Amino acid sequence: AAHLVYDNHHNTTTCDESTLKLIQKGFERFGTLFREKVNFSEYGRIEMRTNKKNSGFTLVEILIVVVILGILAAIVIPQFTQASTEARENSLKANLQTIRSQIELYKIQHNDVAPTDNTTFANQMMGRTDQDGTVNAAGAFGPYLQAIPVNPFTGGNTINAAYAAGGDWTYVVDAQGDPSFNASDNATHAGW
Repeated sequence: AAHLVYDNHHNTTTCDESTLKLIQKGFERFGTLFREKVNFSEYGRIEMRTNKKNSGFTLVEILIVVVILGILAAIVIPQFTQASTEARENSLKANLQTIRSQIELYKIQHNDVAPTDNTTFANQMMGRTDQDGTVNAAGAFGPYLQAIPVNPFTGGNTINAAYAAGGDWTYVVDAQGDPSFNASDNATHAGW
C-alpha cells in the first residue's frame, strides 16, 4: 500500500521507499512530459518545483512591434497602389491593341475604308455590315467586337469625336481616311 503525504506549505510530498521507487521509474519514462522539475531525496521526499516565469509582453514591447508594423505598412502599401495603376495601364494598352487590330481587319474587309465616325463606330464594329459599311443584320462581315471595352481608368466606354480630358475613348478618321482610336481619360494615355 502506497503511503503519500503532501505538504502544501513546502510543496513537497513524502512517501515510503517502495512508492518512491515506483514514482522514480515513472518519471524516468515519462519525465519529459512534465514541465516540473522533480527531485527525489533519499528520505522519501519528492520535491516538485515549477518554473513560474511571467510569460507576458510588456506594453513597451507591444508598442515597438506596432510601430515596426506601421513602418512596414507605410513601405508596402504604396507599392500595391503602384501595382494597381500598372495593371490598369496594361489593361488599357491591351484594349487599345485589340480595338486597333479589329479596326484594321474592318478596313481590310471593307476595301480599305475605316468605320465612319464616332457616332457609327460602335454599330459598325459590334454589328454585321455590308461591303460598303452599312449596318445590316444579314451582312457578310463582322461583328468585330462583342462590346466596346471599358476604359479601366474611367469605368466608361463612351466614344468621343475629339480628345476630352476625363472622357473614355476618342475615335477620329482624318482627311486621308486613316483612323485613330485612343484613350481619352488623360493626356498621357491619349498618346498611346
